[in-house]
Amino acid sequence: MKNILKNIITRILQWEAKLILDKYHPKIIGVTGSVGKTSTKDAIYRVLSKGGFSVRKSEKSYNSETGLPLTILGCQSAWNDPFGWLEIILYGLRQLFSNKPYPKWLVLEVGLEYPGDIKNILKWVKFDVAVTTLIPEVPVHMELFASKEDVINEKMLLPKSVTSEGIVLLNADDLNALKFVPEIKADIFTYGQNDKADYRAGMGETYYENKDGYDLPTGLEFTLYHSEKDLTVRIPGVVGNHQIYPVLSALALGEKLGLNMVEMADSFSDYLPPAGRLCLLAGIKDTIILDDTYNASPVAMSAGLTALESFHTKGRKIAVMGDMLQLGGMTVEAHKKIGYQAAEFCDLVITVGLRSRFIDDALVEKKFHRKRIKHFDDSVEAGKFLQSKLQPGDVIFVKGSQLTRMEKVVEEVMLHPELKDKLLVRQDKEWAKR
Repeated sequence: MKNILKNIITRILQWEAKLILDKYHPKIIGVTGSVGKTSTKDAIYRVLSKGGFSVRKSEKSYNSETGLPLTILGCQSAWNDPFGWLEIILYGLRQLFSNKPYPKWLVLEVGLEYPGDIKNILKWVKFDVAVTTLIPEVPVHMELFASKEDVINEKMLLPKSVTSEGIVLLNADDLNALKFVPEIKADIFTYGQNDKADYRAGMGETYYENKDGYDLPTGLEFTLYHSEKDLTVRIPGVVGNHQIYPVLSALALGEKLGLNMVEMADSFSDYLPPAGRLCLLAGIKDTIILDDTYNASPVAMSAGLTALESFHTKGRKIAVMGDMLQLGGMTVEAHKKIGYQAAEFCDLVITVGLRSRFIDDALVEKKFHRKRIKHFDDSVEAGKFLQSKLQPGDVIFVKGSQLTRMEKVVEEVMLHPELKDKLLVRQDKEWAKR
């Protein structure tokens, strides 16, 4: 019965959203891929809104068949409240007869969980711009598809749907996406670290600030190369070379839409990245937390470990990692690869969840001392253990799939837990009940 009601509500919301699109005709930017969709969507929104565009973005990670209509309507999810959903439906109806101003641009994150998701979205949403993020060799949601190629094919339906009057921005470092260039009708531009990219970035460098004798990481900087010009871009509050891609794609698209590159780069000086995406947070005992707890995939987990390894610190490097879900037959191999990588440089590894035991197994294979491996079934207990072991100068990387609730580890060791509603993922009342 619950699923039936959900389907009915979804269909009504989609019907209302389509009518609103038909009424106001906003330009629509779609962001798809496997890694960095939310960060890319937020970065694009940042440059457009700062550049004077009338624009709305998907809230949080509203990227599903229900999330997209909510964004178009300008509403938040009502979760399990039937009266809340009724109120949203009535609000949508009122918009159809209202003359209130509507955004000229929408930035929509387009996700894929089940086969046919994107195909169904394209039946009622027409995109003017498509931006693809990285689609790695092991895409997320693999266990629901027959093959990796099926995942890639469906994600690439979005850029293929853009007409010849539109724009498609592809990640130049993603061979999976570049294979589809002949099938894309729109003007194509590329971004990435590949020498052939239209908008190319150099390697990212972490910059530091000294606090009480410790050099603590503060943010990321990189050089953007385009049209025989270069520009230094700084992104505070994040680390990791992969964090360049969302900002780089936003700058590229912004220029294509007529914005000034220098002004766009300056707009990131006070940028607050989406919570749980390899964000730098102050920890207790003069430590630094790399909060990457939004979700986990093999490529993102590996990128986070690479960022941890790159730091210059007097303290230890600690990795706290939970299960990576929906990997199907690649589960064991993917977790073991992460374990092998962590064994190369970590001083302490804490794992959470059933699947993460394969990380432990890989560490042992690499002769990583057993006393430096600790496993928990529960993220809160893992956080309490970590709290008791921290020393000044330590840098802690925390990541895992949503259901492992690794943000609870961060909550145990963050310096300002009173700010958790602002700084951590999954702080809604509905998540608090789970």
